[in-house]
Amino acid sequence: MELGAFSISLTVKDLAVSRSFYEQFGFEVIHGQADQNWLILQNGTSTIGLFQGMFERNILTFNPGWSANGDHPKTFTDVRDLQALLDERGVEVKTRADDSSDGPASMVVVDPDGNPILIDQHVDRPR
Repeated sequence: MELGAFSISLTVKDLAVSRSFYEQFGFEVIHGQADQNWLILQNGTSTIGLFQGMFERNILTFNPGWSANGDHPKTFTDVRDLQALLDERGVEVKTRADDSSDGPASMVVVDPDGNPILIDQHVDRPR
């Protein structure tokens, strides 16, 4: 099961303060829109998403179709295939990807301790 790039999506109270804090650890903004209250920061292969007012809790995030350095591999496991595999294994999918679609899609599962796991694919299904 290939899950793609991993990041932690943090719910923050003040985007600018959090950005400044993580920059002290060597993180740099690689994507996002501060005027929309979200930024993606990276330090090597470590990635943190900062989201102000968007989520209730911190979220573990996997991105099929993205590598840790932001490349798009030619082959990867599509989010809909991951969803089918989790269904087969008896994992409850709380928010489902549309099985009939081919484009970007996402799903959410929740671990036994209530931690949300977002599998968020931003690219089309591999062909």
